[in-house]
This record gives sequence, structure tokens and C-alpha cells, in this order.
Amino acid sequence: MNFDDTPQEAAFRDTARAWIAANAPKELEAELAASSLGRIRLKHADIVEVGKAWQKKKSDAGWACLHWPKEYGGRGATPIERVIWQQEEGVFGKLTQPFQIGEGMCGPTVMAYGSEEHKRRYLPKLASGEEIWCQLFSEPAGGSDVAALRTRAVKDGDEWVINGQKVWTTGAHYCDYGILLTRTDPDVPKHKGLTMFFLDMKSKSVEVRPIKQANGMQEFNEVYFTDVVIPDSQRLGAIGDGWNVSLTTLMNERMSIGARLATGFPEMFELCANLMTE
Repeated sequence: MNFDDTPQEAAFRDTARAWIAANAPKELEAELAASSLGRIRLKHADIVEVGKAWQKKKSDAGWACLHWPKEYGGRGATPIERVIWQQEEGVFGKLTQPFQIGEGMCGPTVMAYGSEEHKRRYLPKLASGEEIWCQLFSEPAGGSDVAALRTRAVKDGDEWVINGQKVWTTGAHYCDYGILLTRTDPDVPKHKGLTMFFLDMKSKSVEVRPIKQANGMQEFNEVYFTDVVIPDSQRLGAIGDGWNVSLTTLMNERMSIGARLATGFPEMFELCANLMTE
């Protein structure tokens, strides 16, 4: 199998490499290279602020969310072009950490279930880093069982009133919006009584409490909802179909995380090619 770039792919790589060389914040390169994935702490800069600046610069030049349609803030690039970009972006890709959940999980869910008006309003700002999104799924009593959630959404005319708690929400303390999985019918089997919404994280009666970790960082949060009002227009999918909507989010989560990790293919290939066994 030939893994070399085609002429078109090589041209794309050259263009990406030249743009990154001319625009990347080289002063952060050494520090980013020494940071582990998901544990980025910069000595003299805030990862959210420098990440926003890098994301906006990429967006303005057409390099953000490459695989998204152009009308939603992307480039309409092919899957292999996305891989090439990530290879060339290298350690500077770590600056996109604050946007990974929005790009990889929330955005695709809005793209699949949101209205056209919402897609054109929210997705370009998500892609450009102007607005950051989080995923409000996990709860204290649910553990790894997402469908065991207890956060309630009760319909009141054209609105929903939300009460409950989420936990381990990455980035909630700096996010602008979030997708929220709730229980709207407690009288049916747990997977069938769920409904998904998106909401403004600055909404009245949304309280975010950062969780301090043993390593001194505060990436995760508890989020409390007390009579939070969400319009029905911000529902994603049908009432009671939240489990299927959440599967869209979770499948994109796996693909997003896997796509962002270094493939390790060259190292694995070298190991297999040179390993001597008895």
C-alpha cells in the first residue's frame, strides 16, 4: 500500500505548511511540545486566550474545522486533507484544546439536529473560536450510565424549565454554550424519556462550580440548574428521542478524540518491520 501523498495532496500539504510557518505562535512551540495532551498549562499565557487567537486566525484564513461545510464555517475539505492539516499543525494543534468538545461533539450534533437558522448562527462562531461549547451529560448518580440521568426538563408552554446537576463538565467555567441531555418523561424506560437541548451557559440560574484536581488544575466542573428556562426552539431532535441524539454526540466524540491523537503509525510500522522474535 502506498502512503505517499498524491500530487494534489502534496500541494495541499505545501500550502498548509507554508501558512503555519508564517502564522503559528512560535514562541509557544517548546512549551506546547513539552505539554501532555489534555494537560496544557502555559507559564505566561492563558490557554483559552491564546487558543482563541490561534483559532480565529485559522478561521479567517480558511483552516478551521476543515471538514465542515463552508456555509457553517469550515473549508469543505476531504478527510485526508484534514489528516494532513493535523500532521502539519503539529504541537500547535494543542492550542485547539478549548474547542475540541465544541468542534468534535457539540457542533456535529447541532449540524445533525438543529434548525438551519441555528446552524448558520452558531456553527461559524464555534468554528472561529468566538464561542466555546461544552457537553452537559454526566451526573453524580449516573456514573458511566448516561441514561440514568436525573436532570429534569418540564414543559411550560413554549418553554422548558430545567432543574438538576451535571458533573465533570470540561470547560464549563469558560464556555458560552452547551448541549444538555435531560429527562423529560420519568414514567417510561430510562432510554426513552430523554430530550436534548442547547443553552446559553450564562443563562439565569445556571451555576458553575470548578472542581479542583490533585494536579492543581481546574478543567472540570459541577453545573447546577435551578428553574433554568430554555425555549423549545433550542430542542435538538424530537421530545423523548434524546438517547438517539446523544448517540450522535458520543459517536462523534470517539471519532474526534481518535482523530486528534497522534496515530503512532510510523512507530508501529517500524516496530513491525524490525521486530525480531524467536
